[in-house]
Formats: sequence, C-alpha cells, structure tokens
Amino acid sequence: MKEKKKMHPYKFNMWLAIAGIIMFFAAFTSAYIVMHDRDSWQSFKMPSIFLVSTFLILVSSLTMHLALKRFKQHKMLAYRYLITLTAVLGFLFLISQLYGFSVMYDTGLTLAWNNSTSFLYVIVMAHMAHVLGGVIALLFIFFRAYRRKVRTYDAVPVEIVSTYWHFVDVLWIYLYIFFLIIG
Repeated sequence: MKEKKKMHPYKFNMWLAIAGIIMFFAAFTSAYIVMHDRDSWQSFKMPSIFLVSTFLILVSSLTMHLALKRFKQHKMLAYRYLITLTAVLGFLFLISQLYGFSVMYDTGLTLAWNNSTSFLYVIVMAHMAHVLGGVIALLFIFFRAYRRKVRTYDAVPVEIVSTYWHFVDVLWIYLYIFFLIIG
C-alpha cells in the first residue's frame, strides 16, 4: 500500500494565507465593479509604466522558477545568481509602481480626484505591500544562499517563497488586466 505524502505545515499555512489574500482582493475588485456603475464615476487611463512593471514581475517569476529548480539540483552558484536577480527585479517592480503613481499624481489623478482613483490607489498599494512582503522573503532566502556554510539543502523555504512570488505575479497580472478593462 502506498502511503500518502503529507503537505508540509508551512506550505499549508502559505496556501491559507493566499486564500485570504484572494478574498481580500476579490472583495475590493467586486466593490470597484459595483462603484463603476455610479454616475459620479470617472474613468482614467493607466500610465504606460505599469506595462513595464508587468514585464518586470513576469521576468522575476521566471527567474524565481529557475532559482528553485537550480536549488533542487544543488547548483548553488546558479541559484545565488537567480535569486539575486529575482530580488533585484522585485525591487525594480516596486520602484516602477511608485513611479507610475507619481505620474498619476502629476497628471491630477490623486486619491481625492474621484472614487475610481481612490480604489486604484488602495488596491494597487495593497498589492505593493504584498510584493514588499515577497521581497523581504526573497531577501531572507538571498542571505541564506550566501551563507558560508550550508547545513542542509531543505527546499521548503525556497518552495514557499517561490509559491508566494508566483502568486503576487499572477495577482498583479489580474489587477493590471482588470484596470485596463474596467478602469
């Protein structure tokens, strides 16, 4: 008889957190849709820098995938390079997002402009907070990768960070497309 393989408790907790985050963003995007039908709603165009940030987070998801693969192959030099690149791309994503908001602000699209931009700011800033959490997790495994002495090749922390990073990537793509279509 084959024994069932159990999920690591940390991975289970990550999936619970992801489920909660999905509900959070589903509530906000649903409210956005409801508010969109009001007469006072004003549409806006998202700055093109958000397309650049989408590219950055997509590439970072690829480098994260490759980093996990190299870690599991015990190719630490390649893993270090790829996890470093992923962290740099994560920072660049955050910087491009902040730049996008400064462009919006400079064109008069502020929090006080209309409910539409207020929702955009709240939703995207909440996403940025989750990405910042992912960058902090990336830094944690980044510093672990550069320790002189590796005691174990436990892939669980890298798998958890990878899962979360891919999740915030998919979440941003959903939000970006959502704002392009509904915005």
